[in-house]
Amino acid sequence: MLYLLYEWLKDGDAGRYLNFLRYPTFRIVAGFGSSLVIGMLIGPRLIERLRVAQYGVSNVREDTPESHQKKKGTPTLGGSLILLGIFFGTLLFADLTSRVVLVALLMTAGYGFTGFLDDWLKLSKKNSKGLPGRYKLVLQTVFFLISVFGLMTDWSGGVPHLLIETKLTVPFIPTRYANPELGWVYVFFAWIVVVGTSNAVNLTDGLDGLAIAPTIVAALVFGVLCYVAGTSLEIADYVTVNGARQLAGVPVHQYLGIARVEGGAELAVFCATIVGAGISFLWFNSYPASVFMGDVGSLALGGALGTVAMLSKNELVSAIIHGVFLTEILSVMIQVVSFKTTGKRVFKMAPIHHHFEKAGMSETKIVIRFWIVSVLLGAVALGSLKLR
Repeated sequence: MLYLLYEWLKDGDAGRYLNFLRYPTFRIVAGFGSSLVIGMLIGPRLIERLRVAQYGVSNVREDTPESHQKKKGTPTLGGSLILLGIFFGTLLFADLTSRVVLVALLMTAGYGFTGFLDDWLKLSKKNSKGLPGRYKLVLQTVFFLISVFGLMTDWSGGVPHLLIETKLTVPFIPTRYANPELGWVYVFFAWIVVVGTSNAVNLTDGLDGLAIAPTIVAALVFGVLCYVAGTSLEIADYVTVNGARQLAGVPVHQYLGIARVEGGAELAVFCATIVGAGISFLWFNSYPASVFMGDVGSLALGGALGTVAMLSKNELVSAIIHGVFLTEILSVMIQVVSFKTTGKRVFKMAPIHHHFEKAGMSETKIVIRFWIVSVLLGAVALGSLKLR
């Protein structure tokens, strides 16, 4: 809203006092700071209200190790604090006329609503079952289709046309060498990325602070990727002109060999709010947690990260960035397939963080090691830029 206010006033005398809002770098920092501050200020009071409202209700999943039962009494729905920070920062500092920002907000809100229904059913029915998985998948798919065909498709001219690039960017390889075109098949591929990421984050949210820190790292990495893909800044590089090499300014995305993303800088503002809101939540969610994220947070954050991966053309590199989440969901799939086909379990318990718990590793050690792995994977993803 502040950016739109600047756009409205920029040609008048008042506009010069808001000129700083024209710079995406300022708005990225401001989005981060505002989401962090609002979360830290509102967090204690919100958590206390959740604790009172959920008194006597167990928010511990049934399919967890016995040691988790000591966490009974810890309130859930803490993800609402994260969503508040994200929407507060984005609405204030992002360009709300940007199509990619609207898609990111819609997907985050839609997946947050799906998670809220799940959490609400758990609380109202006083069990840990919640919304059946098939209904979650239906709602996730509906919000995805609304976003893609409602906001990212041009229906004029009688023939629908996707407004998002349907070519894939391959990690470590410049787009001029590998940029496969999927056409309308891309919609199905993007659905797998978005829905898969959402459910992977949901499965990872099983230990105090386990899901939110990799989310912060992923959002930070995506913020950098979105900014360099969407900025108009140029960098000096040698180019060939009339057979002769000479130094000239080239766009950053061209220099790095990645796809140009319209609105990428605005997506970076959105990513910055995830980082800020995530840090404020981690303050309360670190061991021993004062509040659980709940599905309202995990499904929304996963949906947001998957959507950013789609919009920024980092669908494949997101497998690296989301390595922790990918490992968690794969461990569940491997466990299910193995048990149904052979009657044997590969892991002591799935997702894999419970396997390490059953093996005798402390919760804190598991969480910190997963954090370290997440940071290393984020560094690899950023390194893929230069290697292109």
